[in-house]
Amino acid sequence: MRHRHHPRRTAAVAACLVAAAVGLTACGSEKDDKPKEPFAGMSGTQIVDKAVKATKGAESLKLAGEVSDDEPGRMKMNLALDTSGKCAGKLAVGDEGSFDLIVPGDKTVYVKYDEKFLRAQSKGEPKDETDAVVDMLAGRWAKTKASGADAKDIAGMCDLDELLTDFEGINSNARRGATTTLDGTPAIKINAHDAKDKYTIYVATEGKPYLLKIVDRGTAKPEYLTFTDYDKPVKTAPPAGKVIDLDDLGS
Repeated sequence: MRHRHHPRRTAAVAACLVAAAVGLTACGSEKDDKPKEPFAGMSGTQIVDKAVKATKGAESLKLAGEVSDDEPGRMKMNLALDTSGKCAGKLAVGDEGSFDLIVPGDKTVYVKYDEKFLRAQSKGEPKDETDAVVDMLAGRWAKTKASGADAKDIAGMCDLDELLTDFEGINSNARRGATTTLDGTPAIKINAHDAKDKYTIYVATEGKPYLLKIVDRGTAKPEYLTFTDYDKPVKTAPPAGKVIDLDDLGS
């Protein structure tokens, strides 16, 4: 018996073939539940470039971590900062104590030193002078002009643009790694290295491709920085109560 064509059925089959050709999932075909690869077709270097650019575009973020300093050793930081120069948080310097910091962006720097930090900074000074400084400043807020030498060094830690510029050179040998989650945020690991350091860089795979964490495994004890609280306002209200004016003391 001669086969008889059914125009409507033939048209429907043709439509399905066309749909399949352009990647549609209609016409009864099985749905592809395989998740899309993040940053498809991009190299590790391209992903890091994209992440640094996105992070530079953020208005503010929170930076926490532990890094090496030339002197006196490792520095721990927990800072909220923005692109206008506002900054607030805490810094600990090796075994030499810590201090709290507020930079409102109005050419004034507020600091609150602990006793250990003040004594470490006063090494070599007469004991009675050191004791006097500790009695006056330990645990109390003080302020100074941001134009002073010491204040410039402190405020420099709050320069978000300069900080991110330092990371632009670590992507030359970047390679894609596995996808993962970092504190609940979907991310991709990027492995990179230079002459002396080996980095693992975590980049967000959902939303904006922000930097989430950078780990330097090229040191005896790994260093790291985490990036959180993107685009949240930085609270930099001057401390309440009496504030010691360090500039008046030096005049």
